[in-house]
Amino acid sequence: MLTLFTNCEDVIDVDLNTAEPKLVIEASINYFKNTAANEQSIKLSLSAPFFDEIIPPANGALIQISDTSGNIFNFIEENNTGIYNNNSFIPVIDEVYTLVINYEDEIYTATETLTSVVPIDYVEQNNEGGFSGEDIELKAYYNDPLGINNYYFFEFISDIPVVPTLAVYDDTFTDGNEIFGFYTEEDLEPGDIVTIRNYGVSSQFYDFMFILLQQGGDSGGGPFETQPATIRGNCINTTNPDNFPFGYFRLSEVDELIYTVE
Repeated sequence: MLTLFTNCEDVIDVDLNTAEPKLVIEASINYFKNTAANEQSIKLSLSAPFFDEIIPPANGALIQISDTSGNIFNFIEENNTGIYNNNSFIPVIDEVYTLVINYEDEIYTATETLTSVVPIDYVEQNNEGGFSGEDIELKAYYNDPLGINNYYFFEFISDIPVVPTLAVYDDTFTDGNEIFGFYTEEDLEPGDIVTIRNYGVSSQFYDFMFILLQQGGDSGGGPFETQPATIRGNCINTTNPDNFPFGYFRLSEVDELIYTVE
């Protein structure tokens, strides 16, 4: 029997196409409520083949963010990590900010507005959720402002070793109502800690993340499934448009709630 099982194992080498590395921009400026939010970071990396375990950082870039008042915030790289920091950022709700990145003599730019968000009012727990009726479900409730188009990006991070859950919502059919962000995880147990974050985002980011989650989720096929289109964010290469980057420049007010599962 041991021989039978051993002979049934075949190693399959998948010959994947390769492409020139592209710049990946992770520029998420988060203004947590009741904080100064002066310390911000931007991460630059390069795309890599699917089976590579190391994500190469993009070193030596010049990065700055400016606002309409003439303030300029320079981001300095930390020890060749591809992480660029600034400790004097000034967050202003509804202010328009412009990102400029100079990497390998090519200029990348993006413009976005710092979007506000309503607070999370309370969390409702259901211990009889899921198909089995035994999963723990959490609903984080918030009141959507009436008469305003709002877009939300929820992040649920638990202290168990699972990938954070991401979701986006808009108020097209719930304008002015009490609505909720939803989270469930089959391994969740009483005593576990769940960090719930609600980000205010623009309609453009909502569209970007909605498509990204659709293509990357369970309904998006396997890892070798051909995607219907390359998802592009709001960052563009003004020097060489054909060498477009991946990623997004987002600025959000954030409300955070730490919940202990009962």
